Amino acid sequence: MTDATARAAAPAPAIPRQSWLALSALLLGMFIALLDTTIVNVALPTIRTNLDASESTLSWIISGYALAFGLTLIPAGRIGDRIGHKWVYFSGVLLFTLASLACGVATSDHQLVVFRVVQGLAGGIFVPAVTAFIQLLFPGRSRGKAFAIMGAVIGVSSALGPIIGGLLIQAFGDEHGWRLVFFVNLPFGIITLIAAAVLLPRRDESVPRPDRGLDWFGLLLVSAAFVALLVPLIQGQDEGWPLWTYLSIAGGLVLLALFGLWEVAYTRRGRTPLVPPKLFSHPQFTGGVVLALVYFAAFTSIFFTISLLWQSGLGNSALASGAVAIPFAVGSIISSSQSNQLAQKLGRNVLVLGTALVTIGLGAMWIILLVVEPADLTNWILLVPLLVAGLGNGFFIAPNVQFIVATVDPQDAGSASAVISAIQRIGSAVGIAIIGSVLFGSLPGGRELATAAGRAAGFTDASAAAMGVSAAFALVAFALVFALPRRVGHGRPSGAGSRAVGDAASGADAGPGAGSHGGSGKHAGAPTA
Repeated sequence: MTDATARAAAPAPAIPRQSWLALSALLLGMFIALLDTTIVNVALPTIRTNLDASESTLSWIISGYALAFGLTLIPAGRIGDRIGHKWVYFSGVLLFTLASLACGVATSDHQLVVFRVVQGLAGGIFVPAVTAFIQLLFPGRSRGKAFAIMGAVIGVSSALGPIIGGLLIQAFGDEHGWRLVFFVNLPFGIITLIAAAVLLPRRDESVPRPDRGLDWFGLLLVSAAFVALLVPLIQGQDEGWPLWTYLSIAGGLVLLALFGLWEVAYTRRGRTPLVPPKLFSHPQFTGGVVLALVYFAAFTSIFFTISLLWQSGLGNSALASGAVAIPFAVGSIISSSQSNQLAQKLGRNVLVLGTALVTIGLGAMWIILLVVEPADLTNWILLVPLLVAGLGNGFFIAPNVQFIVATVDPQDAGSASAVISAIQRIGSAVGIAIIGSVLFGSLPGGRELATAAGRAAGFTDASAAAMGVSAAFALVAFALVFALPRRVGHGRPSGAGSRAVGDAASGADAGPGAGSHGGSGKHAGAPTA
């Protein structure tokens, strides 16, 4: 019997009960972070009415959360590597819970935007610790099982968001229901804090710490760049695209270029950069990053558009708006459960299939909104397109990071997965900014919206324009998939290096935030016995 055969035949090590209990504490935090990415969509029309919020504010409520989340992922993972992930996780959940309370008691739209940004920052702080702990607590095949459970939690939380939001607003009314959308995080947050304090292991001080350096100036540059790009995209339509919006976009591009130059210089000084420049020496990785940005811009904005159309335009309830999302959620859950097996059989073609289905689904919705009369729009008309798009989404979300990580050298897998996870969140923010600008910019004047029929027609036409942009993003994503390798590990050496790619990919497979700790599996202290 060869060594390899003996290793394959050896039983998997038993996982201590404490590890599974710790996983439950981690996944409860992941649940509330991902729930908040979708639950707020159905509350946007009631927030608009009750806080007299501007159109740009509605975009900021979603984009601000996503951008802050994405920009915090990498530095939070590095800090966790340095001081231990337990208290970084605890601190992030505590801040998230307090920010949720603040969102629920906000008395103005500007307050709500600020608190949503803080919520996003908090989510970006504690989510990297989830994948870091899974890598530490679960060896070998059991790690894949833990990540599969995490993927299921992500799918369920994202699917439940619109439904829970709709039920809360339906039960407590427009005036108080939207506040309950944020207050619902409080009991989950408190339980998570208690569980984290009791169940999560401390850092093993015998394990060497990574270097002290954290690229704070690089983080400042890239944050300023994306803010400079997003502000005009969101505010420009409200203010008639004055000169400052174009100057801000140009300034954002300059800041991005300066960020790239800084990262190169920082690396040459022997320091650890926020984004390793050598990753982009692989053209396939660069294409994969653009793919992640464009795809998340496409699909995240779908229910932003539908929620506003269904409630503000067609006069339906928040619960009815949440029910529209059910076919998409069901499709995502079904296909994501099969995506790993299909990826092994089909290779890159599983991503081709996923983006093709999303493009077909969004294209069909665009055509429906163009040709169907507003009075005839019902959940049933959108059921099949949303189910098709949801199936495509599930085929894409789970394997996409695995294939993008496979384009870089194995030793860079952790950094690559961290960058992609951050780009996904930034793509969500950019998508909402662009789609919101298109949707609100396509709405007719106040007089045409004064009647129910005029409002329905105006929002339907504007939603068709916004959905057309989402479909175009999906089509671009479909084309970009062909930049990725045909199979994971193609052209890579076997052995430890390949396992490094596999481990990083497993962390990313589960969905948003996965693998975002930037190599925590290597540097973070092992849990004490």
